[in-house]
Amino acid sequence: MKRLLVFGYILLLFAISDTFAQKFGYVDTQYVLSRMTEYKEAQTEIETLAKGWEAEIQTMYKAVEEKEAALQAEEVLLTAEMMQERRMEIDRSWKEVKEYQKQIFGFDGLYFLKKKELIKPVQDQVFDAVEKVAKNNRLQIVFDKSGDLVMIYTDPIHDYTDYVIEELGLGENNGENN
Repeated sequence: MKRLLVFGYILLLFAISDTFAQKFGYVDTQYVLSRMTEYKEAQTEIETLAKGWEAEIQTMYKAVEEKEAALQAEEVLLTAEMMQERRMEIDRSWKEVKEYQKQIFGFDGLYFLKKKELIKPVQDQVFDAVEKVAKNNRLQIVFDKSGDLVMIYTDPIHDYTDYVIEELGLGENNGENN
């Protein structure tokens, strides 16, 4: 009888531990986004803008290359001073083209900002939906399957960041010293 009672308690403990276990899930956000018309429209607009900017930059590159070709063709007719002046003009043109390219496609360039402007609202819709689904299904953590293993939703109950900061002695006052 005692064995049966102990076995019953052990069985009860296992049953309870399953109910308190954390539930995880994953979502393929790339698949979800690919099914959204708003995302497809945003992607199309971004691609159209990018192609236009690329064509513009190519035209600028060709213009500078033509200046270089013209300089080489006229090289024998120009004085050293005129050659130096034309080379400086060509160098300036190369810098302008590269600067323009950086303004468009560089970090925080027009392309990046436009992409962020158009796609972020759609991504926010997906993340809001993920949060609702996670709460409805009592999931504590949801991972994104499409890219690197990224958590896209976590129940704040499972955030131990402050405990780690405290353990490392990096409290509010100590954080400024590092």
